[in-house]
Amino acid sequence: MATVTTPRGPRLIQGTQLDLALEGRITEQMRRVAERERLAVEHVRDQVASGRLIIPANVRHPELAPLGIGRATSCKVNANIGTSELGSSVTGELEKLRACIRYGADTVMDLSTGGDLAGVRDAILRHSPLPVGTVPVYECAARLADFRDLEPRLLLEVIEAQAAQGVDFMTIHAGVLRGFLPLAARRITGIVSRGGALLAEWMQTRGEENPFYVHFDAICEICARYDVSISLGDGLRPGCLADASDQAQFAELEVLGRLTRRARERGVQVMVEGPGHVPLNQIAMNVEKEREICDDAPFYVLGPLVTDVAPAYDHITSAIGAAHAAFHGAAMLCYVTPSEHLGLPTLEDVRQGIIAYRIAAHAADVALGRPGARDRDDELSRARYAFDWERQFALALDPEAARRKRAESVGAQGLENAGYCSMCGPRFCAMRIHGSLGRPEDCPRPPDARATAQVET
Repeated sequence: MATVTTPRGPRLIQGTQLDLALEGRITEQMRRVAERERLAVEHVRDQVASGRLIIPANVRHPELAPLGIGRATSCKVNANIGTSELGSSVTGELEKLRACIRYGADTVMDLSTGGDLAGVRDAILRHSPLPVGTVPVYECAARLADFRDLEPRLLLEVIEAQAAQGVDFMTIHAGVLRGFLPLAARRITGIVSRGGALLAEWMQTRGEENPFYVHFDAICEICARYDVSISLGDGLRPGCLADASDQAQFAELEVLGRLTRRARERGVQVMVEGPGHVPLNQIAMNVEKEREICDDAPFYVLGPLVTDVAPAYDHITSAIGAAHAAFHGAAMLCYVTPSEHLGLPTLEDVRQGIIAYRIAAHAADVALGRPGARDRDDELSRARYAFDWERQFALALDPEAARRKRAESVGAQGLENAGYCSMCGPRFCAMRIHGSLGRPEDCPRPPDARATAQVET
């Protein structure tokens, strides 16, 4: 424990990344984020101090490779894994974790609701260099035969236990208030957040206010001790296009803005979760609203899905919205898999979801001109023009899929290394034709445009 002086006065704590940044100190985590993002470390520190950048790094997670989440850094991708009541396996979840690492997820959330929750979570933490997030209300529900029996003591006990294990960020559904429930009743799909629905039932039955909201300061004290970042959950996020940007969603967002400021005052890093289903033309407005209401806290969006008519393809419908949200300022994208709305994701679903979202995040990074974002694209383009297939595979977001697709196309003919693909073949390949013209200096000079114009006249 140490006394850290902040603009709000001295505080006796270990010193969260936010506290230390406000003190003007530069931590090892800040240095590693700066190196990864090609940013000045002083800039990273100042962004953390302002709350616009968070570094989820629980002091009990030594396996962690720190990263930054905020508009100043590259857009991050989160992947969800976890057991359900219908399927539970530590081995299976570790396999999913390895897939998340392999295919490039930046963070991972353990959303387990079945089996040995503490054991699964500990196994994930001890094997994960990625920041690990949880949703504490799930464990609370799993421990109770009836969630309506939840007492604040259990809520705080679960949060403390998860923090002590090493969880780096937690979704806290503190913005769903009793007064907002009639607003959600007007919707087509009502409340689609599991945490939001559980708390709505609890409040309706007990006639009491949301315990996450009532005990928010106590939650912050726990998080500050371990430097757990709070991800303020959007329990009233829209579950279909018709419910997007409604009164319930924005009433909750106003509460999340107030809670953002309360958490920061207690030294806790905060990001805010965003809507799930939003028409394309409303995405920019949603991002701008969050930035304004929540003092530019990093925005962590699920999707958003831009159409409701594509079950089994929602990794595509949501990646379209994700790229748009990231371009307008979302800091992290929560992936959606082809199993969304249909079932528990398989290992293949996890792969497809991560790749779809890495494409979305990368597209936004390139468009925003983030340092080094386009380097890989340019290098792959050079390899493509040179018909260097192995280099193309190495640079691809999913090398295995690219190699497999190439083999399916020409492998049977033994032409894997040929200087063309099966779309155009050797005679009609534009790059082969253009490449045969030689170097620029070998090409004939183009006619003088003015002389050509005079002849035509």
